[in-house]
Amino acid sequence: MSRDRVTLFDTTLRDGAQTTGVDFSLEDKKAIATLLDRLGIDYVEGGYPGANPLDTAFFAEKRTKNAKFTAFGMTKRAGRSVSNDPGVAALLEAEADAICFVAKAWDYHVRVALETTPEENLTGIHESVEAARAKGREVLVDCEHFFDGYKANPDYALSCVKTAYEAGARWVVLCDTNGGTLPHEVTEIVTAVTKVVPGAHLGIHAHDDCGCAVANSLAAVEAGARQIQGTLNGLGERCGNANLITLIGALKLKDGYAARFDLGVTDETLGQLTHVSRQVDEILNRQPNRHAPFVGSSAFATKAGIHASAVLKDPRTYEHVEPEVVGNARKVLVSDQGGQSNILAELKRCGFELEKGDPRIARVLDEVKRKESEGFAFEGADASFYVLVKRMLGEVPAFFDVERFSVNVERRFNAVGELVTASEAIVKVRVGDEVLISAAEGNGPVNALDVALRKDLGKYQHLIQDLELVDYKVRIYQGGSDAVTRVLIEFADGTGERWTTIGVSPNIIDASFQALTDSMVYKLLKGGAAL
Repeated sequence: MSRDRVTLFDTTLRDGAQTTGVDFSLEDKKAIATLLDRLGIDYVEGGYPGANPLDTAFFAEKRTKNAKFTAFGMTKRAGRSVSNDPGVAALLEAEADAICFVAKAWDYHVRVALETTPEENLTGIHESVEAARAKGREVLVDCEHFFDGYKANPDYALSCVKTAYEAGARWVVLCDTNGGTLPHEVTEIVTAVTKVVPGAHLGIHAHDDCGCAVANSLAAVEAGARQIQGTLNGLGERCGNANLITLIGALKLKDGYAARFDLGVTDETLGQLTHVSRQVDEILNRQPNRHAPFVGSSAFATKAGIHASAVLKDPRTYEHVEPEVVGNARKVLVSDQGGQSNILAELKRCGFELEKGDPRIARVLDEVKRKESEGFAFEGADASFYVLVKRMLGEVPAFFDVERFSVNVERRFNAVGELVTASEAIVKVRVGDEVLISAAEGNGPVNALDVALRKDLGKYQHLIQDLELVDYKVRIYQGGSDAVTRVLIEFADGTGERWTTIGVSPNIIDASFQALTDSMVYKLLKGGAAL
């Protein structure tokens, strides 16, 4: 039996940006787009070019290698031609493979929100699609409020879908914008729509206001739709969007889907699902959801007792899939079953080739556990994990030794009478037989320490000359007066490589120092530095 292709459309960088407390930087967007591309997502919607400087800058160049880089925007405004609409112009100027237009599909919204006529709205859909196709772009149309619109006036909602399809849209996406539709309604309505537009051209965009976004997306696929839109970790406004992480797990692993559908996500990249999920949370400085399906740290955790006893005998007694296939690990309080296999997978992902049963794997696992008990989290800090393993394998030369450092923060009036805060750092470093002392000022204590540390590293200076600190995040690991601070620092170099290191300490400067030195050791290791 032939298998249908279900395409995955990610809108983390656009709809996910509506999440309360989430503010993407340009570097965040680049990093997440890369994660999505490597995972095997078919479409990456980058944002709304022309709506804000950040998204416009993001679309200055294409950000994916395999996925179709997609720009989002409105169909032409009523009362003006498509060639005279600045919003459409910004979409056509963007470096994007595809354009996703949003169009009202509820006549109530057309009258109240757009303050135009149903006929003019249809004209806007048709002309916008034609204009984008004329520029060689693949076109998608998000029919906003489709399900509510269909319930209120099915004829008009269907006319919006039909107009988009007949104008040449590759995908017409049915949006449950308010998130109030239930699975049985989705099944009924999508089935009706397939009589107007082939299912191979239909998508579903579900919000989670009833907790049904994933179920609604699967119901739409069952009814014939072949594209799913969603976000990583279910990010999105209000209650969020359909969680693509959960959907990928279900489509790839559950009976009734795995045998019927192909995805861009391969069996190999499926093993990165947990890493991707947690990496996104680290980028956004959010605490990962421990109870998230497939990828949560508690998704395969069992407390001691009858359940744990059964799991130890046969994991299938309380597990619906094997945790390793999504890059997760089984956790039983009396015994961390599967821990070594999980570490082995991490080692392989980071470039270490150790055979199963190698005693060094157990030592690495024990050290990782010890570090994690102190507050370290290596999911978002691959470079620190790499350096840690290299040290345990005895493969890190003593490139340099920081004998001491001091950081001073002073608040004072400057020469023109302005109250300013100045930071200064002094670092004493030993490189071989040479002792080097450097001082630097910075925008803050961490910046000053970074500049001083990298100011003079003797014979290794030329190898770190192109280093650039591009991101710095702080998270409190334990609250109270004895709080432990976790610092994540991201560096980049002239080759375009980016890496993240972690430091943990009750003292934020000390935690930052750990992450800074790890970054330089990583750079020297990768650069082939020798003693």
